[in-house]
Amino acid sequence: MFSNLSKAVAERGFPRSLGKKSTDSNKSKGLVIISMQKVVVGMSGGVDSSVTALLLKEQGYEVIGLYMKNWEDHDPFTACSSQEDFEDVAKVCDHIGIPYYTVNFVKEYHTQVFEQFLRELKAGHTPNPDILCNREIKFKTLLDKALALGADFLATGHYARISAQNGLLKGVDQGKDQSYFLYTLTSTILDKVLFPIGHLNKREVRDIANHHHLATSKKKDSTGICFIGKRDFRPFLANYIPYQPGNFENTQGKIVGQHVGVAFYTIGQRKGLGIGGPGDAWFVVGKDMVRNVVIIEQGIDHPSLYANALIATEPSWVSGACPLLPLRCHAKIRYRQEDQSCTILSNQADRLVVIFDAPQRAVTSRQSIVFYDKDLCLGGAMIESAIKTLR
Repeated sequence: MFSNLSKAVAERGFPRSLGKKSTDSNKSKGLVIISMQKVVVGMSGGVDSSVTALLLKEQGYEVIGLYMKNWEDHDPFTACSSQEDFEDVAKVCDHIGIPYYTVNFVKEYHTQVFEQFLRELKAGHTPNPDILCNREIKFKTLLDKALALGADFLATGHYARISAQNGLLKGVDQGKDQSYFLYTLTSTILDKVLFPIGHLNKREVRDIANHHHLATSKKKDSTGICFIGKRDFRPFLANYIPYQPGNFENTQGKIVGQHVGVAFYTIGQRKGLGIGGPGDAWFVVGKDMVRNVVIIEQGIDHPSLYANALIATEPSWVSGACPLLPLRCHAKIRYRQEDQSCTILSNQADRLVVIFDAPQRAVTSRQSIVFYDKDLCLGGAMIESAIKTLR
């Protein structure tokens, strides 16, 4: 089944050519020398990055594995498995015959991702550290390191694709597509990036890993945020953000319970409110940071949870330029959401007004809205606020 992996990948539209013409003096003798391109693979210790490295080696690239250390193992507040992950990287790289190294980005990650994450939470928002990590660490700090090592490309195990014009495309496996987390990458960055498994589905990736007896073939996918690991989210945050108890109120201002701190709740949340009683379950529908109040209502489809429009800031376009507006397209306001029809009306001072064809549930500040034209990711922006209307 996998006797010719190189051919299988090429048929799926592998995004880059294999060799580059050498500037060797032999050219003057009528000889064309082809040298292999060097690729640094960002390896996490998971099956996706392992198969990424394997496929590139099969293609004939000169491959180097780099494992990013982003968090200190001895941090008492976390359960991050970085030592175990690095050991898996070592096993895979030894097995397929490529060199591997560790790069320490602990300081950069803490400053550029974790501190920003905490600031957003303290302000009452719900940030997405994965998007920030991709922008600031993987495709900036790690990419710079790869290029400094003389690499032609940085490759990762993301489920996404790159078009011939350096556009960002959804991964073929719609259930694993990760373009939502990559919308801040511009075509200039994508010119130096490879996503070798973007044309595969997860089952195929697992099959390849099993066929080649990779140490990570049976390893479960990581979920959640590495610096939290398997610990509960709220106790972890309490090590950095003190509890500030206040009132739960409904939309009429009636006190219906007590919360532990606005930072510990997000729009649409049901679990962890600690409010029982008769009737439907309670959901977070809003926050009042000035009064330290979390606003809740009963019912999974309460009208207060819905909005027809939103304002977004900090737009980032893959092409490098804002498209002509108004623009009809599709968008997601969270990773697992189906594409939603919408219109981007205006872009004044980098503030987008987006109108949806259908009301959207739980529009959340500082989450990302990502725009699509079919499989092509156009870019995205940070949600500032919902424009609420009743359904």
